[in-house]
Amino acid sequence: MTQAATKLRIAEIFTSIQGEGIWAGVPSVFVRISGCNLRCSWCDTPYASWHPEGEILDVDEIVRQALAPAIRHVVITGGEPMLFEPVVDLAHRLKAGGTIITIETAGTVFQSLPCDLMSVSPKLANSTPDDPHWGPIHEASRTNIEVLTALLLTYHCQLKFVVDPDRAEDVAEVEALLRRLPTVDPDRILLMPEGRDSATLLQRSRSLVPICSARGWRLSPRLHIDLFGDTRGT
Repeated sequence: MTQAATKLRIAEIFTSIQGEGIWAGVPSVFVRISGCNLRCSWCDTPYASWHPEGEILDVDEIVRQALAPAIRHVVITGGEPMLFEPVVDLAHRLKAGGTIITIETAGTVFQSLPCDLMSVSPKLANSTPDDPHWGPIHEASRTNIEVLTALLLTYHCQLKFVVDPDRAEDVAEVEALLRRLPTVDPDRILLMPEGRDSATLLQRSRSLVPICSARGWRLSPRLHIDLFGDTRGT
């Protein structure tokens, strides 16, 4: 591996609780890798996607910081962490350190690496930005059935979808996508309300309850927003 391939741009490394998904509430160290191939209109981490920032760190230093709190769960997130070759070495090193690894991905890129939970969040049409440059690029790239299928067949996965219950087309799009993928346990399909504040999330979460109940899907919280607001490092 070349020297360049041993480094990653890191937007932030912090300790909090997992706010979303089947492990919501679990104390975790978050390693946020900067850089993304998509540009979601409602992205809550633009500093790792629309405007990637952060210090370029060697994998050795990232591992040192991630293991320092002695917390077993580590979440590798972004941005899109699966874009970058050094994430494979990072995951191997973290697993050797005894961690339980979650990787957050949009499901457009495949990598073979240690992962206890592949948290796949396919982007729906509601994510496409009204941007003359990034809109067409995002729309053409946001869904990759081949990669999604490979992830589902290779890893222990959860599928998370950001939806607005007032847009019937969001749920219809989820159902259409699921028909194109290998069978997924409904218990591993999660809907998350679109929103950036607790009041909006609460209102939309209530509306999602009957939708999830009718299909056996889970409703995912966004605890970090409820607890800390839409802030970095939480």
